[in-house]
Amino acid sequence: MKTLRIWWIAGAVVALALILAFPLRDVMQRTVILPLAYLLWTLGVFYRAMPQVIWWVLVLLVVMLLILGSLAPGERYAQRVQLKRPLQQGQVEELAQSIRKTREGVYFKWLVANRLGRLAYKMLAQREGERSRSVFAPLVGVDWQPSSHLQKYLETGLHGSFSDYPASKRAGRAATSSPLDMDVEEAVTFLESQLETRRDRYR
Repeated sequence: MKTLRIWWIAGAVVALALILAFPLRDVMQRTVILPLAYLLWTLGVFYRAMPQVIWWVLVLLVVMLLILGSLAPGERYAQRVQLKRPLQQGQVEELAQSIRKTREGVYFKWLVANRLGRLAYKMLAQREGERSRSVFAPLVGVDWQPSSHLQKYLETGLHGSFSDYPASKRAGRAATSSPLDMDVEEAVTFLESQLETRRDRYR
């Protein structure tokens, strides 16, 4: 069906060209045929006027450039492509970037809390050794004594969602605090102290 339609369009174009060929032959001759013939004649005169030696030199130059281009190593091009690739960020860089964006909204606050909560979960899981620990279990363990608001912050990041805490200002309401509004530095300091406690225990 599609092929038949293409043939119909091609036939209509040819028929239209034939219909317009006779009334417009003088115009086509003045605007297209004569200028094209003059251009071809000029190029022929220019070609015959140039010595054959110059043409051979130009041909040899083109061939040499093609050969040199094919023999050139592709390392430079590969290096340029590698430089254009974006650098992959590590976990520390991603966390630092998320901390900088916490002022932009509750999602970034939760994102930081989620990563710190997962870190706390891994620390407690390592303390328990081979025993499996559920990710849904409360963040409690031996020598694990964070403040109440810090405990709420870490568990909110691990088990909660940013959708549970909508924007603090909406429709002119006053700002309300949430567990995600905690100072990140306090959480990082506590987790670092837990790492030091673990090192001291195994010395």
